[in-house]
Amino acid sequence: MKSQVKDGKYMSSVKVGPKGQIVIPKEVRDLFQIEPGDTLMLLADAEKGIAIERYDVFEKIADAIFSGKAKELYPDMPEEDSKAFAQSIRQTRK
Repeated sequence: MKSQVKDGKYMSSVKVGPKGQIVIPKEVRDLFQIEPGDTLMLLADAEKGIAIERYDVFEKIADAIFSGKAKELYPDMPEEDSKAFAQSIRQTRK
Protein backbone atom coordinates (compact mmCIF):
# COMPACT_ATOMS: atom_id res chain seq x y z
CA MET A 1 0.00 0.00 0.00
CA LYS A 2 1.44 3.36 -0.99
CA SER A 3 1.04 5.83 1.82
CA GLN A 4 1.42 9.57 2.19
CA VAL A 5 0.49 12.41 4.46
CA LYS A 6 -2.31 14.47 2.96
CA ASP A 7 -4.15 17.29 4.71
CA GLY A 8 -2.69 16.17 8.06
CA LYS A 9 -3.99 12.61 7.64
CA TYR A 10 -2.12 9.38 7.00
CA MET A 11 -3.14 5.82 6.28
CA SER A 12 -0.98 2.76 5.82
CA SER A 13 -0.67 -0.79 7.03
CA VAL A 14 1.95 -1.99 9.49
CA LYS A 15 2.94 -5.53 10.42
CA VAL A 16 3.17 -6.86 13.92
CA GLY A 17 6.57 -8.44 14.59
CA PRO A 18 7.21 -11.67 16.50
CA LYS A 19 7.51 -9.74 19.80
CA GLY A 20 4.23 -7.85 19.22
CA GLN A 21 6.02 -4.71 18.08
CA ILE A 22 4.99 -2.34 15.31
CA VAL A 23 6.97 0.39 13.61
CA ILE A 24 5.43 3.85 13.55
CA PRO A 25 6.05 5.03 9.98
CA LYS A 26 8.49 7.92 9.53
CA GLU A 27 5.78 10.11 8.00
CA VAL A 28 3.67 9.72 11.15
CA ARG A 29 6.65 10.31 13.46
CA ASP A 30 7.37 13.50 11.52
CA LEU A 31 3.70 14.55 11.51
CA PHE A 32 3.47 14.22 15.30
CA GLN A 33 7.11 15.16 16.05
CA ILE A 34 7.76 11.81 17.75
CA GLU A 35 11.44 11.41 18.56
CA PRO A 36 13.45 8.45 19.86
CA GLY A 37 13.00 8.26 23.63
CA ASP A 38 9.54 9.92 23.64
CA THR A 39 6.93 8.27 25.84
CA LEU A 40 3.65 7.33 24.20
CA MET A 41 0.49 6.04 25.85
CA LEU A 42 -1.48 3.20 24.38
CA LEU A 43 -5.21 3.15 25.10
CA ALA A 44 -7.32 0.14 24.23
CA ASP A 45 -11.06 -0.41 24.33
CA ALA A 46 -12.50 -3.75 23.22
CA GLU A 47 -15.35 -1.98 21.40
CA LYS A 48 -13.68 1.21 20.13
CA GLY A 49 -10.18 0.00 19.24
CA ILE A 50 -6.63 1.13 19.95
CA ALA A 51 -5.23 4.65 20.16
CA ILE A 52 -1.67 5.84 20.66
CA GLU A 53 -1.02 9.36 21.93
CA ARG A 54 1.93 11.34 23.21
CA TYR A 55 2.33 11.13 26.97
CA ASP A 56 2.53 14.92 27.32
CA VAL A 57 -1.10 15.23 26.14
CA PHE A 58 -2.22 13.07 29.06
CA GLU A 59 0.18 14.82 31.41
CA LYS A 60 -1.65 18.11 30.69
CA ILE A 61 -4.98 16.39 31.41
CA ALA A 62 -3.63 15.07 34.72
CA ASP A 63 -2.30 18.54 35.63
CA ALA A 64 -5.72 20.07 34.95
CA ILE A 65 -7.48 17.43 37.06
CA PHE A 66 -5.07 17.86 39.97
CA SER A 67 -5.44 21.65 39.81
CA GLY A 68 -9.20 21.32 40.35
CA LYS A 69 -10.37 21.69 36.73
CA ALA A 70 -11.71 18.15 36.37
CA LYS A 71 -15.34 19.32 36.18
CA GLU A 72 -14.46 21.62 33.27
CA LEU A 73 -12.84 18.74 31.37
CA TYR A 74 -15.25 15.95 32.31
CA PRO A 75 -18.48 17.43 33.75
CA ASP A 76 -20.26 14.05 33.92
CA MET A 77 -17.42 12.16 35.62
CA PRO A 78 -17.35 11.98 39.43
CA GLU A 79 -14.36 13.85 40.86
CA GLU A 80 -12.91 10.74 42.52
CA ASP A 81 -12.95 8.95 39.13
CA SER A 82 -11.17 11.91 37.52
CA LYS A 83 -8.51 11.88 40.24
CA ALA A 84 -8.05 8.11 39.88
CA PHE A 85 -7.62 8.59 36.11
CA ALA A 86 -5.06 11.35 36.66
CA GLN A 87 -3.19 9.19 39.19
CA SER A 88 -3.04 6.29 36.72
CA ILE A 89 -1.57 8.65 34.11
CA ARG A 90 1.14 9.68 36.57
CA GLN A 91 1.94 6.06 37.40
CA THR A 92 2.43 5.07 33.75
CA ARG A 93 5.38 7.47 33.44
CA LYS A 94 7.41 5.74 36.16
